[in-house]
Amino acid sequence: MQVIDEAYVPHLRAALTRAGFTVDNVFALIGEEAHHALARNQVAPALRATTGRGDLATLVRQFALQVPVDRRRVDAALPDLVEPLAAANMLQLSGDEVRALVDIRPYGDESHDWWIVCDSTPGLNGPQGVMNPEHVLGISEASSSLAQLTVREPVGRALDLGTGCGVQALHLAQHSGIVVATDVNPRALQMARLTASLNELDIDVRDGSLFDPVAGEKFDLIATNPPFVISPPGADVLVYRDSGMPGDSVVRHLVENAATYLNDGGWCQILANWAHHDGRDWQADLDEWFAGSPLDSWVLQRELVDPSEYVEMWLADAGLNTAPDYIQRYDAWLDWFASERIDAVGFGWLSMRRTDEAPTRLFEEWTGEIAPPIGPTVAAWGHRVDVMRHLEDTDLLDRAWKHAPDLVEETRGPVGAEHPESIVLRLQQGVRRARQVDTVEAGLVSASDGDLTAGQILDALAMLLERDAGELRSTYALSVRQLVEDGFLLPHQPAKMRA
Repeated sequence: MQVIDEAYVPHLRAALTRAGFTVDNVFALIGEEAHHALARNQVAPALRATTGRGDLATLVRQFALQVPVDRRRVDAALPDLVEPLAAANMLQLSGDEVRALVDIRPYGDESHDWWIVCDSTPGLNGPQGVMNPEHVLGISEASSSLAQLTVREPVGRALDLGTGCGVQALHLAQHSGIVVATDVNPRALQMARLTASLNELDIDVRDGSLFDPVAGEKFDLIATNPPFVISPPGADVLVYRDSGMPGDSVVRHLVENAATYLNDGGWCQILANWAHHDGRDWQADLDEWFAGSPLDSWVLQRELVDPSEYVEMWLADAGLNTAPDYIQRYDAWLDWFASERIDAVGFGWLSMRRTDEAPTRLFEEWTGEIAPPIGPTVAAWGHRVDVMRHLEDTDLLDRAWKHAPDLVEETRGPVGAEHPESIVLRLQQGVRRARQVDTVEAGLVSASDGDLTAGQILDALAMLLERDAGELRSTYALSVRQLVEDGFLLPHQPAKMRA
């Protein structure tokens, strides 16, 4: 791919807009069945849905389905653009047909319709070949996860480290005064710049590895989906997923250096893998990464994969599952895992915030339900840390709390029974935690609306239940702390947002 002349970008934007090339319109055109088939790399249903004329159908066939399209149809959908796009190696001309060499893909959120420029989906319309080392991913499960994880408070400066095609930078530009995006892949840099220009966004795209391009600078928010795959030395490097650094050291490097590039109160959020070593506590291993750093840190492990499954997944991702030396590659990777005593690989999220207080660390495994977006949950966790940092259990009783707005109470028991057998509180948004509570805890949470302190509510419950008020306060002070730490009870005053 070459850089298309900037003069043609407004014409390309106008053509995509005129055709209604948006996520919603494409879904409406091809239908739910074809949409799900495309997720399986099957194009037949979508081809059937786009046989008719119309610019939208043409663009879907050209880019999303990656099939040759009659030149006249493409000229109608992209007037005066076919030759310039071909000169930039974005389209290929062959007789009366045009084939896309890159993907221009509609993308959006609740408020925006965007387009991203990336490489075509591997394995569409046939077996996946061996991946180009400089392949630039489009929208992936990983990029979507990071977008949902990122805290979306207004900030002055944001960094998208390892931008790829620029997905995170699009989101960051909506709530950041300045956005810097970096990558080491020249092809990714070209695509990220075109993505920004196509969406009329001013994003500072820079070439360089990890923090090198921003040496001496500070940010209020860093979002990164780094090349975290844990692969043996000497393995083929795919730039979007392999750092060339040993083991999980690329993630450790980011953690150990994040504070240097953050303003006070700034967040760094990372999508990552980490190694589990035989006979060692993974939480203790990761805790070493944070030693001495001024970072409140929440590490959430979402998945644990055994070595065989991990190797199979990434060999297939590279298009090597049908390679003649597949077994040899598989064995070599497993041999290396064994030599490093890696018996599993964790996948999850790291959210870190620079603080001038004694930092709080939370390491946990959560394989339960998640209701995105997660960003508000992370921001709320940070606010609770600020409130709870200097409070003793007894201090918590002198504060008023409010139960989470998305909290529901589930009771279970025989029909007609005076009291339920069990009561469960369940959060509906973000990390959907559940907690079984007793009658006192249920009453405490139910009555917490910001008017009375937790102690006053417990005193009232003591009178109602004919129990000793002092005993109830002493018994349930720890319960209040746990309910706040897990997000069932929230501080009465809302979190302040940084300008």
